[in-house]
Amino acid sequence: MKTPPASAAPTEQSIEKMLNTIRIPPRPSLLSEVQQELACADPSPQKLAHIIAQDVAMAGALLKLANSAYIGLKLKAKSVEQAVNRLGIEQCSLLLTGIVMRETFHIEGVSLTEFWDNSTRRAQAMSYLAKKMTLCRSDIAHTFGLFCNIGVPLLLAKYPNYYAVLETADPDQHQQLAVFEEQHFNTSHAALGALMARTWGLPDEVVEAILLHHHYAVLHDHSSDSTVRNLIALALLVDYGIHRYYSQQQFPEWEAGGAEVCAYLGMSQSEADDISDEVNALFDVDLN
Repeated sequence: MKTPPASAAPTEQSIEKMLNTIRIPPRPSLLSEVQQELACADPSPQKLAHIIAQDVAMAGALLKLANSAYIGLKLKAKSVEQAVNRLGIEQCSLLLTGIVMRETFHIEGVSLTEFWDNSTRRAQAMSYLAKKMTLCRSDIAHTFGLFCNIGVPLLLAKYPNYYAVLETADPDQHQQLAVFEEQHFNTSHAALGALMARTWGLPDEVVEAILLHHHYAVLHDHSSDSTVRNLIALALLVDYGIHRYYSQQQFPEWEAGGAEVCAYLGMSQSEADDISDEVNALFDVDLN
C-alpha cells in the first residue's frame, strides 16, 4: 500500500497505545472460517455456502442483501448456495463481512442504532452509485460505506464525551479532524477504523481508504490507488446527500472537501445536488 500522509498514519508507538487503551473487537469465528476457505487455492462455493448456512440469521441477512435492488442480481437467489454462485465468492465474502460486523459488533454502554442506520444508508447508496457511475465494484463500496466510521464507536467506548469534545473544534479547521482527534484522544477514528478493518481481513484498498477518508488532498495524488480515491470521493458525495436529506444546515465536511470531490469526479455543484437528490430518493425505501 502507498504510505499515507504523516498526519494520518499511525506510528508503531501510537498503534501500541491504541491496543493498550482501546479494545479492537476480535474477528468472529464465522468470518475466520469464510476467509480461511477463500485462502484455499481453489475455494469451494458449496463449502462456503455450508459455512454461512450454519448461522440462520447470517444466511437470511445475506439472502436479503443479495436480492436487494442495490446489489441488482438479474435472478433472485432462493438459497445461500445460489447467492454465493450468483454473487461470486469474493463479493459474497465482503457482503457477509458487513453483515457479521453489524450483528456482532457491540460496545458496552453505547447505543449504536443511529450509527448503524447512517452506516447502512451510506453503504447502500455507495453501492448503488458505484455501479451506476462505474467507479469501483459495488461490494467494495458497500463494505467501505459500512466500515469507514467504525472507529467512532470505538472512541465512544473509551471517551463517552467524544461528541462533546468534537463540538469544541473550529469548523474552519474541520479538514484537520484527524489531527484534532490525535491532540485530544491520542488517536483518530480513521486510524482505529483502519486498524480494525485490517484485523478483520478487509482488502488493502478498503483499509487505506478508511485511514485517509478525511484527507481530500489524496484525490490529487495520482500515485495513490484509484479505488481508494474513488471510495473517498464517493463517500463524501453520499454523505452530502444524507446530510441534505436530514438537515438544512451547512455540512462542514462538504465545505472542507466538496470542491475537491466535484473536481475529481468531473461534476459541478448543481450536478452533485442532483445526485444528492437521487440518493435521497433511495432513503425513502427501507434500507434495513
